[in-house]
Amino acid sequence: MRLSTKSRYGVRAIFDIAYHSGGLPTQIKEISRRQGITPRYLEQIFQKLKRAGIVKSIRGPKGGYYLARKAEKIVVSDIIRAMEESIEPVFCARPPKGRKKCRRESHCVAQLVWREAGQRLSAYFDSISIERMCSMAKELGIEKQLDHRFMYFI
Repeated sequence: MRLSTKSRYGVRAIFDIAYHSGGLPTQIKEISRRQGITPRYLEQIFQKLKRAGIVKSIRGPKGGYYLARKAEKIVVSDIIRAMEESIEPVFCARPPKGRKKCRRESHCVAQLVWREAGQRLSAYFDSISIERMCSMAKELGIEKQLDHRFMYFI
Protein backbone atom coordinates (compact mmCIF):
# COMPACT_ATOMS: atom_id res chain seq x y z
CA MET A 1 0.00 0.00 0.00
CA ARG A 2 1.17 3.49 -0.76
CA LEU A 3 -0.02 6.63 0.94
CA SER A 4 -0.60 9.66 -1.23
CA THR A 5 1.88 12.50 -1.27
CA LYS A 6 -0.72 14.68 0.47
CA SER A 7 -0.90 12.21 3.39
CA ARG A 8 2.87 11.95 3.71
CA TYR A 9 3.40 15.69 3.45
CA GLY A 10 0.48 16.34 5.81
CA VAL A 11 2.08 14.21 8.52
CA ARG A 12 5.42 15.96 7.99
CA ALA A 13 3.82 19.40 8.12
CA ILE A 14 1.90 18.71 11.34
CA PHE A 15 5.04 17.24 12.91
CA ASP A 16 6.94 20.36 11.81
CA ILE A 17 4.48 22.67 13.54
CA ALA A 18 4.51 20.60 16.73
CA TYR A 19 8.29 20.28 16.84
CA HIS A 20 9.51 23.67 15.68
CA SER A 21 6.81 26.24 16.51
CA GLY A 22 6.86 26.31 20.31
CA GLY A 23 3.09 26.80 20.28
CA LEU A 24 3.24 29.89 18.06
CA PRO A 25 1.57 30.18 14.64
CA THR A 26 3.85 28.93 11.87
CA GLN A 27 3.87 30.34 8.37
CA ILE A 28 3.71 28.11 5.33
CA LYS A 29 7.02 29.46 4.03
CA GLU A 30 8.83 28.24 7.17
CA ILE A 31 7.34 24.74 6.93
CA SER A 32 8.17 24.76 3.22
CA ARG A 33 11.79 25.71 3.90
CA ARG A 34 12.29 23.07 6.59
CA GLN A 35 10.40 20.24 4.88
CA GLY A 36 11.23 20.91 1.23
CA ILE A 37 7.57 21.05 0.18
CA THR A 38 6.30 23.78 -2.14
CA PRO A 39 4.21 26.47 -0.41
CA ARG A 40 1.42 26.12 -2.98
CA TYR A 41 1.06 22.39 -2.27
CA LEU A 42 1.19 22.99 1.48
CA GLU A 43 -1.70 25.47 1.17
CA GLN A 44 -3.85 22.75 -0.42
CA ILE A 45 -2.91 20.32 2.35
CA PHE A 46 -3.60 22.83 5.11
CA GLN A 47 -7.06 23.60 3.74
CA LYS A 48 -7.98 19.93 4.23
CA LEU A 49 -6.31 19.83 7.66
CA LYS A 50 -8.23 22.95 8.66
CA ARG A 51 -11.56 21.44 7.53
CA ALA A 52 -10.73 18.32 9.55
CA GLY A 53 -10.16 20.42 12.70
CA ILE A 54 -6.49 19.50 13.01
CA VAL A 55 -5.13 23.04 12.54
CA LYS A 56 -6.42 26.56 12.89
CA SER A 57 -5.05 29.71 11.35
CA ILE A 58 -4.45 33.36 12.12
CA ARG A 59 -4.24 35.93 9.34
CA GLY A 60 -1.72 38.70 9.08
CA PRO A 61 2.05 39.21 9.23
CA LYS A 62 2.38 37.43 12.57
CA GLY A 63 -0.15 34.80 11.60
CA GLY A 64 0.12 31.27 10.35
CA TYR A 65 -1.13 27.82 11.22
CA TYR A 66 -1.16 26.21 14.64
CA LEU A 67 -2.43 22.93 16.06
CA ALA A 68 -6.11 22.92 16.99
CA ARG A 69 -5.44 20.27 19.66
CA LYS A 70 -2.48 19.26 21.76
CA ALA A 71 0.14 17.16 19.95
CA GLU A 72 -0.65 14.12 22.12
CA LYS A 73 -4.28 14.28 20.96
CA ILE A 74 -3.46 14.25 17.24
CA VAL A 75 -2.59 10.86 15.76
CA VAL A 76 -1.21 9.99 12.35
CA SER A 77 -4.53 8.42 11.32
CA ASP A 78 -6.31 11.78 11.87
CA ILE A 79 -4.07 13.37 9.26
CA ILE A 80 -4.30 10.49 6.80
CA ARG A 81 -8.10 10.42 7.06
CA ALA A 82 -8.17 14.17 6.37
CA MET A 83 -6.25 13.55 3.13
CA GLU A 84 -7.54 10.16 1.94
CA GLU A 85 -10.99 8.69 1.49
CA SER A 86 -9.98 5.67 3.54
CA ILE A 87 -7.00 3.89 5.10
CA GLU A 88 -8.08 0.61 3.53
CA PRO A 89 -5.39 -0.93 1.30
CA VAL A 90 -7.95 -1.59 -1.48
CA PHE A 91 -11.27 0.12 -2.20
CA CYS A 92 -13.24 -3.09 -2.42
CA ALA A 93 -12.61 -3.81 1.28
CA ARG A 94 -14.69 -0.82 2.30
CA PRO A 95 -15.87 1.33 -0.60
CA PRO A 96 -16.04 5.09 -0.03
CA LYS A 97 -19.44 6.71 0.42
CA GLY A 98 -21.40 6.89 -2.79
CA ARG A 99 -19.64 3.98 -4.48
CA LYS A 100 -21.19 0.60 -5.10
CA LYS A 101 -20.15 -2.41 -3.07
CA CYS A 102 -18.01 -4.98 -4.81
CA ARG A 103 -20.17 -7.56 -6.54
CA ARG A 104 -17.89 -10.30 -5.20
CA GLU A 105 -18.20 -9.15 -1.57
CA SER A 106 -20.31 -12.11 -0.39
CA HIS A 107 -17.88 -14.72 -1.70
CA CYS A 108 -14.41 -13.14 -1.76
CA VAL A 109 -11.94 -14.43 0.81
CA ALA A 110 -9.28 -11.95 -0.31
CA GLN A 111 -11.56 -9.11 0.71
CA LEU A 112 -11.49 -10.42 4.29
CA VAL A 113 -7.68 -10.25 4.20
CA TRP A 114 -7.70 -6.69 2.84
CA ARG A 115 -10.23 -5.60 5.45
CA GLU A 116 -8.14 -7.02 8.33
CA ALA A 117 -4.98 -5.44 6.90
CA GLY A 118 -6.77 -2.08 6.85
CA GLN A 119 -7.91 -2.52 10.45
CA ARG A 120 -4.38 -3.35 11.61
CA LEU A 121 -2.91 -0.44 9.68
CA SER A 122 -5.53 1.91 11.16
CA ALA A 123 -4.78 0.62 14.67
CA TYR A 124 -1.07 1.28 14.15
CA PHE A 125 -1.63 4.80 12.80
CA ASP A 126 -4.04 5.42 15.71
CA SER A 127 -1.24 4.50 18.14
CA ILE A 128 1.28 7.08 16.87
CA SER A 129 0.68 10.60 18.18
CA ILE A 130 2.41 13.71 16.92
CA GLU A 131 3.89 14.10 20.41
CA ARG A 132 5.46 10.64 20.03
CA MET A 133 6.90 11.67 16.66
CA CYS A 134 8.45 14.70 18.38
CA SER A 135 10.04 12.37 20.95
CA MET A 136 11.37 10.22 18.11
CA ALA A 137 12.87 13.34 16.50
CA LYS A 138 14.64 14.26 19.75
CA GLU A 139 16.02 10.71 20.00
CA LEU A 140 17.32 11.01 16.43
CA GLY A 141 19.01 14.29 17.38
CA ILE A 142 16.98 16.46 15.01
CA GLU A 143 17.69 20.07 15.93
CA LYS A 144 14.75 22.38 16.51
CA GLN A 145 14.70 25.39 14.22
CA LEU A 146 13.05 28.57 15.39
CA ASP A 147 10.90 30.57 13.03
CA HIS A 148 13.04 33.26 11.36
CA ARG A 149 10.44 35.90 12.21
CA PHE A 150 11.41 35.65 15.87
CA MET A 151 15.19 35.89 15.54
CA TYR A 152 16.58 39.24 16.60
CA PHE A 153 20.22 40.31 16.52
CA ILE A 154 21.75 43.22 18.42
